[in-house]
Amino acid sequence: MAAPLLDVRDLTFAYDGQAMRFDLTLERGGIMAVIGTSGAGKTTLLSLIAGFDQPTGGTITVEGIDITALPPDRRPVTMLFQEHNLFPHLTAAQNAGLGIDPGLKLSREDHMAIDAALTRVGIGDLGERLPRQLSGGERQRVALARSLVMRRPLLLLDEPFAALGPAMRRAMLELVDELRHETKTSVLMVSHDPADARRIAETVAFVDNGRIVATGPTADILDHPPTAEIAEYLGIDQA
Repeated sequence: MAAPLLDVRDLTFAYDGQAMRFDLTLERGGIMAVIGTSGAGKTTLLSLIAGFDQPTGGTITVEGIDITALPPDRRPVTMLFQEHNLFPHLTAAQNAGLGIDPGLKLSREDHMAIDAALTRVGIGDLGERLPRQLSGGERQRVALARSLVMRRPLLLLDEPFAALGPAMRRAMLELVDELRHETKTSVLMVSHDPADARRIAETVAFVDNGRIVATGPTADILDHPPTAEIAEYLGIDQA
């Protein structure tokens, strides 16, 4: 059996006095939704995997390589945040190009890759626009294009589409799913809306009090909650 793309083992962290411990695996090319109440530790889990927070113990491996001690820029991981993190003085194409070289020392092939990424996310004609000239959905598409040109095997989504309207939110989730299939990228996404998980996630991990208390196929977790905490979160009466 092939090893998982992402393997999080006995990963510990302390936040505001709360002891957290995570164990998680994600298969190559898979997409998993991380759900749970606000403050449960969902974003902390992604930050630990991305390297923005440092664990007090445990390991994180990607493609069989231990990345626990690596700085964020050396991890084979891309993370999209709720904020698009675009530089206001750079064009959409330049912001996407930062995924290749932070100094924007780009070759002809790099520019071709950027144009292709912008086209693939539906904004190929907007490369010369500044962020202030783009809608919220277009700005998130630029951030997604930047992740495409980075060509990393693991994409972390910390609710980057939460501020979008329902139709655009669905469209962006479906775009992520399409890109995931095309590029064989694995996706771990935080969501407060179980409908997001139902739309594109194959599996779900439920986080409660800094621990993953259940994982499994999306329909199994959401339709037949294995714990009282999950049933309460979903508003399902198990009586």
